[in-house]
Amino acid sequence: MVHAFMYHGGFDTNFSALAPGATTFRGSDGSERVIPDWPAEVDGIRVGYMERPGKRFVAVRVMDDDDDVVLEHEVPIDLARHMGYGKRFSPEPTLVDDDALARTFLRDVISANATQEVELLAIASRLPRSR
Repeated sequence: MVHAFMYHGGFDTNFSALAPGATTFRGSDGSERVIPDWPAEVDGIRVGYMERPGKRFVAVRVMDDDDDVVLEHEVPIDLARHMGYGKRFSPEPTLVDDDALARTFLRDVISANATQEVELLAIASRLPRSR
């Protein structure tokens, strides 16, 4: 499967208004920005992330074809642990084709968002089983 991480704006400006189905966010200049469509090859989890002060990036939303979960508690993104070595954030979605990394990411998200465990486990259950 191919998973992806996509920018959803600055945390302080946008997190409180984030809701499932969101298609826009506020830019640092106050203008409304459109969240682009996910690349066609993404058939796994889709992660919306925001930027905290100091260039710290946090996951705030986890989606797949069936569910769209806005996290109660943001989760710091560890590039190597969650995306793989050599992956970086960019204006384009960052693609990850490693299901083990996706499972690790979801375990970390569930650990930080225990009250949303049922919804997040539903997303995890649709990932391929490890071999």
